[in-house]
Amino acid sequence: MASLLNPSAAISFQHKLNRSSLSALSANTPTPSKIPHVFPGNGRCQRLNLKTKATGSVEGNVIDKESASAGDKIDYGVVGMHHVGILCENLERSLEFYQDILGLEINEARPHDKLPYRGAWLWVGSEMIHLMELPNPDPLIGRPEHGGRDRHACISIQDVSKLQAILDKAGIPYTLSRSGRPAIFTRDPDANALEFTQV
Repeated sequence: MASLLNPSAAISFQHKLNRSSLSALSANTPTPSKIPHVFPGNGRCQRLNLKTKATGSVEGNVIDKESASAGDKIDYGVVGMHHVGILCENLERSLEFYQDILGLEINEARPHDKLPYRGAWLWVGSEMIHLMELPNPDPLIGRPEHGGRDRHACISIQDVSKLQAILDKAGIPYTLSRSGRPAIFTRDPDANALEFTQV
C-alpha cells in the first residue's frame, strides 16, 4: 500500500464515451470512474455516461480497473447518512445555537478528545451533526439570503410552524421555501445554511 503513495508513479487515464464514437481522451489528473452528462436532444434530455478505464504502473505492479458499465447497478451497501460535518469558529457559541435553540443533544459516546481540534457530535434523529472548531475557508459575507441556494444540510422535522415560532422568539432570521412546501431555511452563527423540511 505504501508503494501506491509514491509520487513518481505514472498513471494514465483513458476515457470512453458509451453510445458514441468519440476518440479516447487523455488526462494527468484523476477523474471519477463514471461521469454522467446530460445533453439536450430531440426536445428532451439524453443521458450519456463516461466510462473510465484507469491503467497504471506503480513500481512494477500493474493496476487495471474498469468501471461498471452503464447498465450495472452500483451496490456497496449504502444504508444512510451517518453524519454531516459543519465548521464553526467558536464551539461554545455554536452549541448555544444547536443545543439551546434547536434542542439537539450531544452524543457523549463519540470521541471529543481524540481529534486534533475541538468539536462535538449532536444527535439529529439517528444521524449526527459533527461540529468542528476549524478555520472556515468559505466567505461569511456575500452568501445568498435564502439558504436553499447555498450549500446546506436538510433536517426533517414534524412541524415547521413550531420551529418558526422558536426562531422568531430567538430573533434568528429565516426564509421559507420558495416552492411553497413546508420548509424553513436559516443559518447558524457561522453562516452555515440549514434547511428544516416537514415530513
